[in-house]
Amino acid sequence: MYFNWRNPKLYAMIAADALLFSVALLGAYLVRFDFEIPPHYLTQFWGVLPLVLAIKLPFYFVFGMYRGMWRYTSLGDAVRLFHVSVVQSLAVVAAVAYVHRFTGFPRSVFALDWLFALVLAGGLRLAIRMGFAVISSGGLRFWRERRNVLVVGAGRAGELVSRELSGNAGLGYQLVGFVDDDSAKRGRTLHGKAVLGRVEEMGELVERYKVEEIFIAVSQASSGQMRRIVEACKATGLKHRILPAMGEIMGGRVGIKQLRDVDYHDLLGRTEVVIDNEGIQGLLGGRCVLVTGCGGSIGSELCRQIIRYNPAKLVLFDASEFNLYQIQMQLHWEFGFHDYAAVLGNLNDDGLLERVFAEHRPEVVFHAAAYKHVPMLEQNPWQAVENNIVGTRGLMRVAVHHEVRRFVTVSTDKAVRPTNVMGASKRVTELLMKRHQDTKTLFMAVRFGNVIGSSGSVMPLFRQQIEKGGPVTVTDPEVTRYFMSISEAAQLILQAGTMGRRGGEIFILDMGEPVRIADMAADLIRLSGKTPGRDIEIVFTGLREGEKLYEELITEGEDVVRTEHEKIRVLRGTAESQPCDCMLLDETIEELRLAARSHDAERIRSLLRKLVSEYIPAG
Repeated sequence: MYFNWRNPKLYAMIAADALLFSVALLGAYLVRFDFEIPPHYLTQFWGVLPLVLAIKLPFYFVFGMYRGMWRYTSLGDAVRLFHVSVVQSLAVVAAVAYVHRFTGFPRSVFALDWLFALVLAGGLRLAIRMGFAVISSGGLRFWRERRNVLVVGAGRAGELVSRELSGNAGLGYQLVGFVDDDSAKRGRTLHGKAVLGRVEEMGELVERYKVEEIFIAVSQASSGQMRRIVEACKATGLKHRILPAMGEIMGGRVGIKQLRDVDYHDLLGRTEVVIDNEGIQGLLGGRCVLVTGCGGSIGSELCRQIIRYNPAKLVLFDASEFNLYQIQMQLHWEFGFHDYAAVLGNLNDDGLLERVFAEHRPEVVFHAAAYKHVPMLEQNPWQAVENNIVGTRGLMRVAVHHEVRRFVTVSTDKAVRPTNVMGASKRVTELLMKRHQDTKTLFMAVRFGNVIGSSGSVMPLFRQQIEKGGPVTVTDPEVTRYFMSISEAAQLILQAGTMGRRGGEIFILDMGEPVRIADMAADLIRLSGKTPGRDIEIVFTGLREGEKLYEELITEGEDVVRTEHEKIRVLRGTAESQPCDCMLLDETIEELRLAARSHDAERIRSLLRKLVSEYIPAG
């Protein structure tokens, strides 16, 4: 156990504890004899004091009581102090019984000594913390300078924010209380601060308690509830910030530093994702994991979450030099994860794939590499074939050859009754799993909709248009899409990776209710402090190539059944139970490959219709 013996503060704490132990023992004798200690017992006190100090002080070293920084004393430190004080007193009693047989020793002295020593030692450490809090705040004048804060949400996140505010006066905030719609919490307190009322009473509470800022700390809420909270905050005219959902905060760090302005994905509603960490640890812990498309929106978030489960190695594979460099540097410097190998390459490079798998021997593969931009691939369908289909086929073949344990491919809702090349190409990748159902590698796909903030999302475009003063362009008033956060999608992909049993499963993520893109545009305009239709116009431009008004997560002949996870379903239906015509699949993909190399768009669409019967090109 390490101690900094050159630190003078260590010796000061030892001396202070020795003094407190002496005072505690003396106090025990004084209370026992009504503050008039007979001479015989006073001599006994001086005789037993060296024994008491010789026993108690070493226990503080053994229990690590001198390793902590007492300016940050916590409840955990208090519990540890209680435990060590009990052991100390038992050891003192045992020593006195062994040396003196308890002859002439009052038994009550030892009980009182334990109590006084615990109170004095704990009081010293609490005083140190309080002293540093006052000093760090600039002295007692600080208490007149703090901003009054109201916290929305008296649940777990609200409690953590309250704890940080009460324990760190230097932050410059004074918590006046909470608002929460749970009537059972009304009048109850968290860290001494009361639940003052409901969200609808926020305006009145702001005036009554002279609130200057509002913190939103709600870990679970529906879309309607979040919109009501944000509108109530706006109505006060005060600055309001929100704590990200628990699942979006890496490592469980929750506090004031994570507070940020309200963003659109907060208005989608937030439900805390519960995942089987033990099962994911069993899948990833101590194993080599390969992530293709590791620099993309989903791929990079998968990497950030995978390293939490201590893989033996993480193989980063991406065709973009910039994206690969970014995730590599983030893992290395921000997260301190160094057990990675960065591979810059294309999925169509069979020689490179063979070399990577032979060298690193990955046991789990997450395949997130794909072209996903619908209009772009309508204009360049050969790239969808080369990357999404031929590249995936090659990756699957190499994975089977090297007996990868599990292969999880990221699919899309656009693979359902596709009207565009991108969706059809992703549907073919789902079909390719059947090609390898009788191998040692378990293949599975995870199908979901759009993610907020991804590189292909419409939101960055909307923000740019709003910054320039508009107009905001939407394809059609009725167009809808499913949305979820990148963090939630990545967590559920990892969870689904543990759930494959027979191979070939297609898992469907619960995306909630579809969102009208026109409503999204209006919400983003409001979040920027402007009014839709007055400050910034919304203009409808018409559907683009390959787009449809709404997306689906299942198609005709498919059915979904529940799994052990409430947010994940699995397909069960005639479309997935039909045997694979592997010869037709292989022959048609070869024809697709040749058509792609000759840039024959019409031939590509014709062959895709041959493989995906439900594919009907738009227009």
